[in-house]
Amino acid sequence: MTDPAGEMSSTTKGVLNKVRQMVPPMLEKFHKGQLGRVAVIGGSEDYTGAPYFSAMASARLGCDMSHVICTPGAAAVIKTYSPNLMVHPLMRQSPAPTDASSTAAADKDPEQVAGRIIDMLARLHVLVIGPGLGRDPLMQQTCAHVLAAARERKIPVVLDADALAIVTKTPELVMGWREVVLTPNVVEFGRLWKGVFPDRDQKDGGDKSESAQVEALSKALGGVTIVQKGGKDLVSNGETTLIVDVKGGLKRSGGQGDTLTGSIATFLAWRKAYLDGLWDHGGNLQEAELLSLAAFGGAAITRECSRLAFEKHGRSLQASDLTEQVHVAFMNIFGESTS
Repeated sequence: MTDPAGEMSSTTKGVLNKVRQMVPPMLEKFHKGQLGRVAVIGGSEDYTGAPYFSAMASARLGCDMSHVICTPGAAAVIKTYSPNLMVHPLMRQSPAPTDASSTAAADKDPEQVAGRIIDMLARLHVLVIGPGLGRDPLMQQTCAHVLAAARERKIPVVLDADALAIVTKTPELVMGWREVVLTPNVVEFGRLWKGVFPDRDQKDGGDKSESAQVEALSKALGGVTIVQKGGKDLVSNGETTLIVDVKGGLKRSGGQGDTLTGSIATFLAWRKAYLDGLWDHGGNLQEAELLSLAAFGGAAITRECSRLAFEKHGRSLQASDLTEQVHVAFMNIFGESTS
């Protein structure tokens, strides 16, 4: 097995040493829920795997409690995947024309549907919105209401996949919200760029550095953290850009980004534990850098999962193979601490 440390730059090793300080040790004094309560909002009739992969990555990395908030149809399926996740059938999709008259009014009103989810927010540390969400208007509008409530309550949110369409359509929902992490792939990044800069081509501008575009987009959105996925992942808040050069696998199967969202969510939950001083960590990290470090840690774990899974499965690799490697990836990169 390849040693991941041998594939990293010295800069990456230095950043990971900082990330390691955010990881809570395993102490007897902790109780259930202190080290992370994460909920993944997504899961529509057609997409049940994505929210499962995200929530399981969060759980496998070390989050105490992982929830999935999805439609009733998706919930029935996701509950068969694992008994370890808490699955809540609170989301609703737009009824078909033939069913519209028989659907309860509360199940067609995005504000009322969102209200059931917003009632859960006091129990959560981090939200992931997007895996398996789809483009259904009712689902999208519901998430917009939940986003506004999460912002009011200062709950960190990771946005991916179809949730990024909400940002493209209504960027004011996240504008200037520092506790938001966007995780676009190359196509999604292009859509975000066009939504924020409708009259500006991505190739325009004098600065041709690899980080210029992600920095420009982050700045335009008021300093949100963006993880631009690619051959190397770029993590930027518009001011500082970190390059994640941990080696990944060569297979690009669908669903690998869901491991990323769940991993980032757990690091964000650990960020809260760090800020709350749940253990004696010395306080060497600045609060302003913790969001980028959390995103960096999640990206590093995901790339190591991809490398390990590709070593084992080659071109047959599937998203579920990454899930099985999350703990091994964590141990390879960070090891374990009990003090």
